Amino acid sequence: MNYWLMKSEPADCSVDDALAAPGATVAWVGVRNYQARNFMGNAMKLGDGVLFYHSSCAEPGIVGLAQVASGPYADPTQFDPASPYFDAKSRPQAPRWQLVNVQVLRKTRHLGLPALRAHAGLQDLIILRKGNRLSITPVLAQHWRILAGLMDGAESAVTADQGRTKTDAPGANGHTSAPS
Repeated sequence: MNYWLMKSEPADCSVDDALAAPGATVAWVGVRNYQARNFMGNAMKLGDGVLFYHSSCAEPGIVGLAQVASGPYADPTQFDPASPYFDAKSRPQAPRWQLVNVQVLRKTRHLGLPALRAHAGLQDLIILRKGNRLSITPVLAQHWRILAGLMDGAESAVTADQGRTKTDAPGANGHTSAPS
């Protein structure tokens, strides 16, 4: 299993918007960075863990736990001239941009950048690197375990399985715009 941090602007799609979507599942539209696209198209697998991250807002940070809920497929916004993510060079027979569906498992307490920086075990987390602006980044398993515990406030009870604590059950607790 792989783990990912995926950024979404809450004005476009917040974790609450995703939870309100049918099946708490959203299409991760609008990624227009080749490296992030390649993560979705080549590295993400069904069931991979996702940290749902609010970006470009007053208090950026991790706000939910999710999972990859589909394989990659063509992002339809690339073909829509009315979309801010339209790509005139992309064609339906040769799409340039892909997406995956993401299902939010549960909302967590907000875990902002100051809290991430304060934890010694997260010093090399990609989101904390200077100049990192990717909307999708891989997360190491050891970072996943630490982060899941911090979000729950019970770091010692965390398992590696989707970051659930031993007392959590998978919850049913969309649509997103996650531009790069």
